[in-house]
Amino acid sequence: MGDTVLTDLFAPSRVAVVGATESEGSIGRAIVTNLRDEFDGETVPVNPNYDSVFGLDCYPDLASAPDIDLAVVVVPPHVAVDVVRGAGEAGIKNVVVITAGFGETGSEGASRERELQEIADEYDLNLVGPNSLGVMSTPVGMNATFGPENALPGSMSFMSQSGAFITAVLDWANDEGLGFKDVVSLGNKAVLSETDFIRAWGEDPETDVILGYLEGVEDGATFIETAREVTQTTPIVMVKSGRTDAGAQAVSSHTGTLAGSDRAYEAGLEQAGVLRVDSVQGLFDFSQILAGQPLPERDDVAIITNAGGPGVMTTDAVGDSGLSLASFTEGTLDALAEALPEEANIYNPIDAIGDAGLDRFREAIDIALDDENVGTAVVLAAPTAVIDYGELAEVTVELQEKHGKPVAAALMGGERTEAAADVLHEGGIPNYFDPARAVRSLDALTTYRDISEREYEAPTTFDVDRKRAEEILLRAKERGDNRLGVEAMGLLDAYGIPTPEGVIADSPEEAATAAMDIEGDVVMKIVSPDILHKSDIGGVKVGVADDEVEDAYEDLVTRARNYQPDATILGVQVQAMVDLDSGTETIIGMNRDPQFGPLLLFGLGGIFVEIIEDTTFRVAPISEREASEMVNDIEAAPLLRGARGREPADIDAVVECLQRLSQLVTDFPAILELDVNPLVATPDGARAIDIRLTVDTDEL
Repeated sequence: MGDTVLTDLFAPSRVAVVGATESEGSIGRAIVTNLRDEFDGETVPVNPNYDSVFGLDCYPDLASAPDIDLAVVVVPPHVAVDVVRGAGEAGIKNVVVITAGFGETGSEGASRERELQEIADEYDLNLVGPNSLGVMSTPVGMNATFGPENALPGSMSFMSQSGAFITAVLDWANDEGLGFKDVVSLGNKAVLSETDFIRAWGEDPETDVILGYLEGVEDGATFIETAREVTQTTPIVMVKSGRTDAGAQAVSSHTGTLAGSDRAYEAGLEQAGVLRVDSVQGLFDFSQILAGQPLPERDDVAIITNAGGPGVMTTDAVGDSGLSLASFTEGTLDALAEALPEEANIYNPIDAIGDAGLDRFREAIDIALDDENVGTAVVLAAPTAVIDYGELAEVTVELQEKHGKPVAAALMGGERTEAAADVLHEGGIPNYFDPARAVRSLDALTTYRDISEREYEAPTTFDVDRKRAEEILLRAKERGDNRLGVEAMGLLDAYGIPTPEGVIADSPEEAATAAMDIEGDVVMKIVSPDILHKSDIGGVKVGVADDEVEDAYEDLVTRARNYQPDATILGVQVQAMVDLDSGTETIIGMNRDPQFGPLLLFGLGGIFVEIIEDTTFRVAPISEREASEMVNDIEAAPLLRGARGREPADIDAVVECLQRLSQLVTDFPAILELDVNPLVATPDGARAIDIRLTVDTDEL
């Protein structure tokens, strides 16, 4: 997709509505009237059954219509494909397909959607939809949707996978006086996806904030790459639905989107620099402050209030956030003591007390914002007879501009706040009834500041034996099985992840010979792709002396046969002992998400991994910094760093193992799942003790 999306899709001179009609209650009628009423350009009805629609000349097809920049298609699905081909033949580059009955409806619809994609590819079309509500752009007054009303003008651009969500949000935003630049209903995303609009709006000087409601992401890797670039200058705030398993199930049936695991979204959006919220209110709380206020230089908040109780609530909210309560300088405390009555509280939160009039509020806000230790401020007021909210709003805007620090307001109350909120809104300051929302919004500003300053490193590329790894993976294919266990330890070896010395023996004698070559006692494990939890069936023996190895071999095989008579048994692994007492058992792993691709996991390992879920996730490939964050972000990280007198583990070795695993799973998309459990982290390095993986043999 080229740069034409912004200019032609959102600012066309002439829009054709294919399927235009005057029939009551029809979509074709709704779109024509929406365009006719407010669009700056020309609306061109297309329908072979009419000569005119609402007094506008109507054309039989797109070929006969004059110079169309955008075609909006509202004909039945079996005709829609031909209309889109006609648009391509007529040289029209931008098409919005409102029509439903494609990929979301079953196999016939899916093949129609593939046909749309082929036509779009052939004619290089920017195609929105199908199954879309349409598009809007306020600078040209364009409402090419069948929604009931146009958006108000503004600097936020908004995309949604759900058309109904757009109409509900616009209804709410219009009541709140919140405006947009461009709005797009993504529909089935047959051609243009969320990534295309992020790229386009990231290049658009008139879009200050990008908002989105997503049920799925088409290509996680490209999405992360694009969003990372865009969020350096333009914040992205998204509601992602399908957070729970139940929600994820509902999503796949709603728009034919394969619901990726929520953990993949959480990790992917965080790595992309996207601010994720879980409510519409959060979406607009964050976007308003991001659009209206500067980024803070410090994370310290000053609270200025006339109400003790709400002041304490606000302080609690600061404690729950990533922000901190500002400590005022001596000069600030002296100035406040002079400006405020004796019974006032000059420490943060500043309580100017209930009889505070405008002048007292003005002085308190001015002094607080002037303090070098203050990065942001909350102006918090409860209604009293001595304060006029409208005047307080004007003073707040004026002082915010004077000091250039971000301010959020919480003028609490009902109707009397409305005019004041408008004054604040004009000055780019959002007003929240609940002071906790004001604090969360300021927290979002500081989070976005950190995102915009991020420097992304490229992943390290290690020297590995890729050919050997491929040979090991191909064994699964030869065996007609898609699972591999400890017989695939060589895979880790090939990618430089350290493993204890060991071999897989297929007779008691071979096991005994192997044990003789390994110093000290050995660990022995049954090797079978059919037996995943070996320790549960007694399939592991630890500390076996050389003279006990043959008996141990027979015993392990017998146990496995009794447990699962039809299991494929490849032999017994004989492995050097690793001192678990001086180490910490961790797990490194990967699960291939249908949308984001390889999702890496790090956490406490051993038998506790599913009981104590202390894990971190990132989408591969990862850089050294991201691998290091994964290790240091688990709650049990102090264990690795040497808590309670333990000798610290070699954390660098664990970080390197994660990076090498990232390279392995990126190099081989055929690996669907992989667990190294445990990866034992000791003071002198890390060792992978056990592995199991699932491969897609068709991908090899």
